[in-house]
Amino acid sequence: MAAVTRQSRHRAFEGQTKPANERRASSRLETPRTSPGADFLTVPAERAKLERRGPMRPRDLTPTRRRLHRWTLRATVRLGDAAALLAMAWLTILTGAPGLGGAGGPTIMPLLVAIGVLSWSLGAIDAYGFGQKEAFDHHLRRVAAGFGLAAVLMAGLLAMTGVGAAVSGLARWFLLSFVALGALHSIWWINVRAWRRSGRLTPNIVVVGATANAERLIRRALESGDAAVLGVFDDRLDRAPADVAGVPVLGDTDALIGHHVMPSVDRVVIAVSSMARSRVRELIGRLAVMPNEIMLFVDHDSEAGRTAALSRIIDAPLARVSGEPGDERRAFVKRLQDLVIGAAALVVAAPIMVAVGLAVRLDSPGPILFRQRRLGFNNEPIVVWKFRSMRAGSDDARAARQVCAGDSRVTRVGRFIRATSFDELPQIINVLKGEMSLVGPRPHAVGMRTAGTESSKLVADYAHRHRMKPGVTGWAAINGSRGPVDTPEAVRRRVALDIEYIERQSFWFDLMIMVKTLPCLLGDAKVVR
Repeated sequence: MAAVTRQSRHRAFEGQTKPANERRASSRLETPRTSPGADFLTVPAERAKLERRGPMRPRDLTPTRRRLHRWTLRATVRLGDAAALLAMAWLTILTGAPGLGGAGGPTIMPLLVAIGVLSWSLGAIDAYGFGQKEAFDHHLRRVAAGFGLAAVLMAGLLAMTGVGAAVSGLARWFLLSFVALGALHSIWWINVRAWRRSGRLTPNIVVVGATANAERLIRRALESGDAAVLGVFDDRLDRAPADVAGVPVLGDTDALIGHHVMPSVDRVVIAVSSMARSRVRELIGRLAVMPNEIMLFVDHDSEAGRTAALSRIIDAPLARVSGEPGDERRAFVKRLQDLVIGAAALVVAAPIMVAVGLAVRLDSPGPILFRQRRLGFNNEPIVVWKFRSMRAGSDDARAARQVCAGDSRVTRVGRFIRATSFDELPQIINVLKGEMSLVGPRPHAVGMRTAGTESSKLVADYAHRHRMKPGVTGWAAINGSRGPVDTPEAVRRRVALDIEYIERQSFWFDLMIMVKTLPCLLGDAKVVR
């Protein structure tokens, strides 16, 4: 029986047993041939070899920036409910409901209070939970219970205040709101189920260590459905099985750092026994260069302890040892800021963009826009747009040769738009698409080189700048670190300023950087751009 168990644990996901040396060769194939995040360069045949899917792997891997988080979902649904309640209030007043919206204005106060009470009641009943296994009828019962609680509270308030004239109008508003929110939450429930199936609402994790801890974690995730384990990596690959509880072992820690699934991974969980302290320290030190969150799965003897540990990994990573902590509220506010200010900026910049595009076309033959692959949030490769400032055919998609003073590749119009940063204006589209932010570390080209060496290899903390979306402008830009980074010292200063920004980022800090950007760019003729 022990032999059968051992054999089954060494069976590959496809149902065939692979020798250890073949698995090691496979792991080498899974390591990109270029810098982290550049796996898009692999040929289709080679990519097909990498697609070893475990039982929790979603059909399509969604980058972390495009996935929804629970707090964001709750906030979005609450905002939608508030908008619907206000719309129903307006409709109620418009139809002449008795006791509401009189000429004096203050008579609408009971309606405003009712909106506040109902919003609180729905939250108290947890109508915004959208649990993993919550049935449709159960969710609608929660919504109905929220309305019931609000009706009881409002009845008490009306009795205490003696505003009896508003009862008829409030009843009409309650009925309209109940129908509207019932329809809205039905749509939300259907969408949430679709997002869970596609992986947009499920955290993706990879496990380091093909251990008994890893097997417990994976089996618990399989039972709950609250997390998707994309793969297992092990620093001792020659001792590792081909899979753990059906999840394939994809390689060693070197393969993990550059693996093509990493832009879609929320957290890297070290499942090595906490008793192996030297091994844990070594793994943390090796993986700390990654932008992903690194967590330690602590051993638990009890079932309750294992469940609690999984909950912390999914919801509140208390054992985080590396990586920028997830702050969904901050990310939500930053995204709203990007959408509102970015849309306004696009309207203001549209005439300038038309003029620049025309000037580029008339100045030299070639396309108006220049596309370049750069590394974005969590090492995700993105396509960044710029107005073409170099002669057609002389542009450098990999930035192997950075621009220098008097560079013959730059056109006449190119010198002007680079000096004024007008060439960066198309990146507002990247911001509105969610690939970039208005403020953040500047995105660097994949494989960019400094003094003949790949820039990412010059600074140990280089990947930490990818813990936030890249920006059109940033803290480094207004502190003089703009344009090419043509020396190792320039790379180190850029990375240091980027990490400082990530640590200090806030709504008001971003606004301050935006305000300082324009005079800083237009008033600096020293920096080569």
